[in-house]
Amino acid sequence: MSAITADEAGRLESTYGDVLRTHRRQFLWPVGLLVLVVVYLAYAFFAFGVPELIAKSRLDRGVLLGLDSVAYKVHVEKNLRRDRFEVAVEGERTATYDEASLPDWVGVTGASGNEGRVDIDMGGGYSFVIEGERLTVTGPGMSAPFTVTAGDTLSWEGDVPSWIELNPKKVDVKLSLFQRAQVTSGRILVFRYFWGWEDFWFDFRSPLNGLSAGELWALAWSDERIDPEMSNAALIVDEFWGNEGWQHGDVFKALLETVIMAFLGTVVAAAVGLPLAFMAAANVNPEPVSRFVIRRFFDFVRGVDMLIWSLIFIRAFGLGPLTGVFAIALTDTGTLGKLFSEAIENIDNKQVEGMQSTGAGALARYRFGVIPQILPVFISQSLYYLESNTRSATVIGALGAGGIGLKLVETLRTGKDWENTLYIIVLTLMVVIAMDITSGWLRRKLTGAGRD
Repeated sequence: MSAITADEAGRLESTYGDVLRTHRRQFLWPVGLLVLVVVYLAYAFFAFGVPELIAKSRLDRGVLLGLDSVAYKVHVEKNLRRDRFEVAVEGERTATYDEASLPDWVGVTGASGNEGRVDIDMGGGYSFVIEGERLTVTGPGMSAPFTVTAGDTLSWEGDVPSWIELNPKKVDVKLSLFQRAQVTSGRILVFRYFWGWEDFWFDFRSPLNGLSAGELWALAWSDERIDPEMSNAALIVDEFWGNEGWQHGDVFKALLETVIMAFLGTVVAAAVGLPLAFMAAANVNPEPVSRFVIRRFFDFVRGVDMLIWSLIFIRAFGLGPLTGVFAIALTDTGTLGKLFSEAIENIDNKQVEGMQSTGAGALARYRFGVIPQILPVFISQSLYYLESNTRSATVIGALGAGGIGLKLVETLRTGKDWENTLYIIVLTLMVVIAMDITSGWLRRKLTGAGRD
């Protein structure tokens, strides 16, 4: 194809100038928009300090916190200053093994103090040995054992693999995420991670700890009681419900409190918002002043965030679920009232006019002419906000309104109970999913949706 000449280009420009300019604008508009988006994202990237945040982040710590949510670790600790040795789940005093019932991967020869020897099988062919103030590491790929001796200044000898970090004050042995050791001047700490949630069903000291499902089933039907005061079945329920580490009883009570908080708040909002919506609808209430006042009331109560209302009610009424109910009810009264009033204004007036032609009063016209038309909107929106408020009640509870949100904050505050945090999050998600399924079923039953 031959190239266009300058004269031909000028002729086309003079003849079809408007078309060509429109084409160029259509081409440049998305390009310019894309450039603006890129510039804005670049500005936001630096304005929010993302580079500094990345520089300060510790991904290794994040990985450990994530691992702690789905696994537990057993500590093998030797306190050199107190000449004390112990093996404990998560290092808890209430979950410390007796020397007669140590895990099978920990072996003690002689006394457990400075004169004894502790052999620890770390798996994968690696083993740690604690003797006095020394930790010796052996395993595949090591040309010689690595030994570190505690003291005012740590000393070491032998082969130093890449997974051993040396420092005069602390030596870290990072065999893997699941196998680690730490030596300082005052202690030798070895720990192993295991998948799962430790002592989830029963306390570490519970007589039922470690029993399989089959053993528990057989025990529940056994005539020989563990506790003379109650049946074995009742004991199983009591030991699970009263688990001090996982607090199943308190967690489920808090979860029920959150659901009740969301339910009461939504019911109050729907019950108050519906009559106010009639007063805010132009085709029902001809008075512009009252409509204006009610609509501005809707704007005010929904314009202030639910969390702000929660803080205000906490100051007014103190901590407790009542503040959460008030915050949800007030905010959703504005939201549902606005939605209902718009639905009322969009109805088909022929049904109302038909009722009016029969001599029906105002209440009868609203009952049989308006409500049947807005009922699907009323039900679907109320059920949606019930589901949404279950999540909101969790956040409000974290501020002090109680419920599962407060339990979640308690686990976060410790900085180490990440498995409990994940447990509460999973339960909350299950409740939200259950609410979604239930609300969908109720919506179909009440509105007749999906019927042939």
